Amino acid sequence: MTDAPAPRQLFIALAILRLAAPAFTAWSAVPVHHVPLPGGLHAASQATITIGPKRDELVLELPAIELPAGSMASPPASIAEFPVNGSIYGFRAELLDEHGRRLPDGLLHHMNVMNPAERELFLPISRRVLASGRETGEIRFPWLLLGTRVHSGEQVLANVMLHNESAVDYHGVRVRMVLNYVPEHRPWPFLSVFPWQLDVGFPVGDKSFDLPPGRSERSYEGSPAVAGKVIVVGAHLHEYGRTIELWDATTQQLLWHGEPASPASGEPAAIPVSKLWSLTSIGVRIRPEHRYRVRVIYENPTGQMLTAGGMGVIGGLFIPDRRAVWPATNPNDVLYQEDLRHFMRVGQSAAVTPMSHMHMH
Repeated sequence: MTDAPAPRQLFIALAILRLAAPAFTAWSAVPVHHVPLPGGLHAASQATITIGPKRDELVLELPAIELPAGSMASPPASIAEFPVNGSIYGFRAELLDEHGRRLPDGLLHHMNVMNPAERELFLPISRRVLASGRETGEIRFPWLLLGTRVHSGEQVLANVMLHNESAVDYHGVRVRMVLNYVPEHRPWPFLSVFPWQLDVGFPVGDKSFDLPPGRSERSYEGSPAVAGKVIVVGAHLHEYGRTIELWDATTQQLLWHGEPASPASGEPAAIPVSKLWSLTSIGVRIRPEHRYRVRVIYENPTGQMLTAGGMGVIGGLFIPDRRAVWPATNPNDVLYQEDLRHFMRVGQSAAVTPMSHMHMH
């Protein structure tokens, strides 16, 4: 009796290990500078990160909020602290009511988590760590291969936007992000990766933009702080988004192209996450001496300008080159301060507002 053939995924995993083995120790040890957090963050509301009920799970939970019928909620950001050392390899968002009952995932527009003490890849602003939207679902990567390092005592900021299109009032809504992680002192994951983000709304401020009727496009260009390889790419569009792309603007080479998949009935269109590895290669190389462009194209058939109707965000996982040194964040940088105020929602309007003032999806 002959042995059954090994799954294709196993061959790919072994190939990645073979390609990465000479350098994974150096990649895992990329230095990250930690700087004192800016003053004023102590006033942020407290979120919690606790060890979950299941093995090797952490739960990031935001303070409870009210979500009346026909309203949108965007409360100020909260601050939380990791209780353990480890490597995150998966996450999913959940919503619960005041009685602990699971609420529809469609209430979540997005949730963002950032580290204000570390630099983003393409800009001198706070590094984005995690993000989840209505169409994201559960994100998981091979725990043996990939993980994003977190450290006990490391502080992160989290904000959320909820929208309730129903006629039901929801009370004591708690937004949680459940994180799968590998505890420290294990020989895996083999590759330590950095989340990254680039969008057409950079450098700072609101990522949504007003969408004119007909065909339109927006783009933004930037250069990475260090050289390395992009190994995972995902994206977020609003309704009527047709394509989103990543270009090497220096060579005019298209590096990645994404289109919304056909959604199930009643679900938003999602762009499939692309894993940029194969049996013979791993990742798409980027370098500081080049400029890179994110470009989004919309087709608005309504004949009207849609307030906040557009968005174009890409992000994923990045492996720096060996011996790369991640630049320190400068809390005195003007862009850093402006981005932090925007993320914290300093000076913004009330946390809960009627939905009629903007185009939601």
